[in-house]
This record gives sequence, C-alpha cells and structure tokens, in this order.
Amino acid sequence: MKGSRSHELETDIPASQLWEVYGTLRAAELLPELLPHILAKVEVVTGDGGVGTVLQLTFPPGIPGLQRYKEKFVRVDNKNYIKEAEAIDGDILKLGFLSYLIRFEIIQKGPSSSVIRSTVEYEIGDGNPHLQAMVSTASLAATAEKFAEYIKEQKAAQTNT
Repeated sequence: MKGSRSHELETDIPASQLWEVYGTLRAAELLPELLPHILAKVEVVTGDGGVGTVLQLTFPPGIPGLQRYKEKFVRVDNKNYIKEAEAIDGDILKLGFLSYLIRFEIIQKGPSSSVIRSTVEYEIGDGNPHLQAMVSTASLAATAEKFAEYIKEQKAAQTNT
C-alpha cells in the first residue's frame, strides 16, 4: 500500500532565504539544535549536501521502535528548491516500511513570501497496515515553523547590527 501526507506553511520569507537552510547541510545542523525532542543527533555519513549525501538520524529516547535510520539525498534541485531524502537503512525499514521518502519544496509566492511544502511518501507491505497510522507530518510541520522562526531571527539580528 502506497500513500503520502503533506503539510504546507506559508511564510513571509523569500524562497531563496529558506533554501539557504533547506538546500544545504545547515538543516542537518539545526534540527537537533532547534528540535531536540524530534531528532537527538544528525550525522553526515558521506557527502557534501548534494545528491548521494547520506545522513544518520538518531531519535531521542522514548519513541517506540525508532532509534535511528539513514537517509540518502536522492534529489537536490537548487533551481526549483526541491530536496528529497529516502530511507536506506535502519529502524524505519525494519518496522516494515518498504519505502519512506521525505520531500521539501520551497515555493515562491511573491518577492518576500513563500510556502514550505513538506511531504512524506511511503509504501508498506500488506502485512503491516498498522504502519499507516505512524506516518505523520507533525515533525515536518514543527521543522518548517522552527526553520522559518530561525531565519527571521537571523535576519532581525543582521538588521540590528
């Protein structure tokens, strides 16, 4: 069974500024700093942030069945502001997901506004229909909100110096 879930957050931040975080390894650095209750640690296994980069994500204690997994960047489109990362090893696949992909799209709306669209696409085997309930965009929504907040704070700090 295949499925997907998406979340959108409208921001008053230009897409290019959001992509400075989403399109680089800065996102991996910021996640455990800004959202330690979602990810305890993100390590770059290999790569420079482009296609083929592999990250190991470690969850905080207390999430049943999830300690860590590795994801690989399978698409990094710096022109259209799209990044896709696919689970390649670890607990997500051990739980029974046949595939698990996260896509971030930064969509320019106006000169100083954009939308962060976060999508999870997944496939589960017939013997694991309960896994569908585990798929959520809550952590992606929290990430979008925190990243937008962080970028606004950085911009305000630069303006005040």
